Amino acid sequence: MPSKTERLEICVDAATKARIEDAAARLGQSASVFVIDAATAEADRVLARAEAMVMPAEQFDTLLAALDMPDEAAALARLAQRDRRYLRSERS
Repeated sequence: MPSKTERLEICVDAATKARIEDAAARLGQSASVFVIDAATAEADRVLARAEAMVMPAEQFDTLLAALDMPDEAAALARLAQRDRRYLRSERS
C-alpha cells in the first residue's frame, strides 16, 4: 500500500458531515476511509467513461454496417494507379 503523504482538505456543512460519519460508522470505517473510497470509485467511473465511447446499441450496429459498405474512394484509386517513386527490392 502506498504511503499517504498528500493531504486533501474539504469543507462541508454540519449536516453533510453527520451523514458521511453516520454512513461510515455503519460500514465500520472512518469518515476519511469512507470519503476516499467513495471519491476514488467516482473518479474511476469518470475516467473510464472519458476513455470509452458509449452509444446506443442501434447506433453501434449502424456504425458497424457502414464499415462493411465499400467506398469508391476514386481519388485513392487514382493514386494507387500512379507510378511509384520508390520500388521495393526483392530479397532472396
